[in-house]
Amino acid sequence: MFTVNDNYLKLQGSYLFSNIAKKVAAFQERNPGAEIIRLGIGDVTQPLAPAIIEALHKAVDEMGNAATFHGYAPDKGYEFLRHAIVENDYKARGCEVYEDEIFVSDGAKCDCGNIQEIFGLNNKVAVCDPVYPVYVDSNVMAGRTGLYNPTNENYDGVIYMPCLSQNNFVPELPKEEPDLIYLCFPNNPTGAGISKENLQRFVDYARKIGAVILYDAAYEAYISDPDMPHSIYECEGARECAIELRSFSKNAGFTGVRLGYTVVPKDLKSSEGVKLNDLWARRHGTKYNGAPYIVQRAGEAVYSPEGKAQLKTQIDYYMKNAKTILQGLKDAGYTVYGGENAPYIWLKTPDSMNSWEFFDHLLSTVNIVGTPGSGFGAHGEGYFRLTAFGTYENTLKAIERITKM
Repeated sequence: MFTVNDNYLKLQGSYLFSNIAKKVAAFQERNPGAEIIRLGIGDVTQPLAPAIIEALHKAVDEMGNAATFHGYAPDKGYEFLRHAIVENDYKARGCEVYEDEIFVSDGAKCDCGNIQEIFGLNNKVAVCDPVYPVYVDSNVMAGRTGLYNPTNENYDGVIYMPCLSQNNFVPELPKEEPDLIYLCFPNNPTGAGISKENLQRFVDYARKIGAVILYDAAYEAYISDPDMPHSIYECEGARECAIELRSFSKNAGFTGVRLGYTVVPKDLKSSEGVKLNDLWARRHGTKYNGAPYIVQRAGEAVYSPEGKAQLKTQIDYYMKNAKTILQGLKDAGYTVYGGENAPYIWLKTPDSMNSWEFFDHLLSTVNIVGTPGSGFGAHGEGYFRLTAFGTYENTLKAIERITKM
């Protein structure tokens, strides 16, 4: 008789955003006339930029001609895209990253969940709290954690680094030494940014203890502060201790197109001297058949002069939404954070409501969907996340409804 991977049985209910979707669907069924404004999941609403659409059309036409047809993509991605990534995302910022260190994929979420496969199960994991759920859940599934602890509202065996208003939602170095350190900046869910000085502290720490930093830079395009690094490779020594994960979803609207990449420097080696670049290449080649040619051509267009200009306009649009939410909530007396270098606003729930109570209150009273902070971890309790990825019109409506509650 077959058995299951009982590590999955440690997981708590369904995925956070699946729970939210079920609650919203049930509310909509009971209230079919309600106009629901969704500021919960971080999904974009602006259409793909014209330069990207043009590249997609051209690539589709190529796929209809035998002479220009493309089948399986190279394991690591097409050279034209990896070259554009290196030149624009790294060399332009003075970072030492090479084309054979770029691994193109169908999105950063998959890479965030899969990267743990190349590490031993005895590795100790450190995460921020609150945290993007995928980092923790994927390690639970792999068997790298203990059971869920209902008293602490977290998993035994995981090192949690509290992100609090007192530390500006940037964690202190962990007191217990980890092997794997997950960092995400600009941060999801708190919207906090990290200074180069603080990020360098983590790099120095990881090198000292022999840990690897798994750095999720999905929101780097939203940084406006010149003192904040866009890549961990802006820090000295990061090539020896850091893997960086990037996404085209939030900077270029590819949530429905799917494209991302991971950087694994060749300088990064295990305690046994094994190159992680080689391991990830082996895993990538075995389990992945490459992002579609047409999607990679669309990704290349992101780096064209036209693409850059058009995407800056889109990012400015979303950050205008963020500013509107941030200022509107402040004017209404809420305590709010984020929204300046990230498209997320992190607000303190009013009247001592817990985060799910506030979710229900916001949905039932003014028909607005957000994300309860407790869904991101124990230290997210008492907070609530709103996204700036809606339309400007709906953002204005949402703030008007909230301020009149």
